[in-house]
Amino acid sequence: MELSLMTWPEVDVRLAQGACVMLPTGSTEQHGPMGLIGTDAICANRISLAAAELCDGLVAPPLNYTPAPFNIGFPGTVSVTTELFQETLKQVCEGLLAQGVQGVFIVNGHGANLEPARAVAAALPEGLVRIQSWWDPEPVAKMRAQMFGDWEGMHATPSEIAITQAIHGSKPEGAAAEPPEKLSPEYIAAHSGDRHGPPDEHRARFPDGRVGSHSALATPKQGERLLTTAAAALAKDFRNFCDSRISAKA
Repeated sequence: MELSLMTWPEVDVRLAQGACVMLPTGSTEQHGPMGLIGTDAICANRISLAAAELCDGLVAPPLNYTPAPFNIGFPGTVSVTTELFQETLKQVCEGLLAQGVQGVFIVNGHGANLEPARAVAAALPEGLVRIQSWWDPEPVAKMRAQMFGDWEGMHATPSEIAITQAIHGSKPEGAAAEPPEKLSPEYIAAHSGDRHGPPDEHRARFPDGRVGSHSALATPKQGERLLTTAAAALAKDFRNFCDSRISAKA
């Protein structure tokens, strides 16, 4: 259930029963010639909502304005500082916990969010905040590898494009019809967590916005499968998190 669509008495009842909350985090940034600007937030939010239906969970409004400085050379990207995002995320988590929420389960959709999110989790009492990127559970990672192999790449990935296609339909492929430069394992390891360079250098290296990702391989059918698989995995992890928090509170 979406927190923003509940009344305060409804929330009060859920808190009295013992409740944790999913908090989606995404970005507002380019995702290549056929990817939506809101891709990261769309994926994290929709997967959270689908998971909540499976486990009767609560989903807070997503945080969409996050660090993406490497992409500001592309129109549509809005980046905030890591410090601002970290402080905002911390205050949102603190606000939820102060209301009586027993734990915050961050559902992440953007690599650059991970470092500040981990700092927030470390700054709060142990166990109150957990971070889960939607693509990390084993069934999801396995499906992505089977569908796209090395062409999953790092940014404007066919898996995330497929999920947005399942939700909002497909955009024309444009320049994405041609495969991008394939990345080496060394490059991927060195730049994980969106550790990319200055925006002018980043756009010069990846002029259409894709980073090793062949977005045109995506289809809505694949997106439906990925969404279903990710939601099931997330619901399981969220249930376990809630159980651990309620047990700790007892």
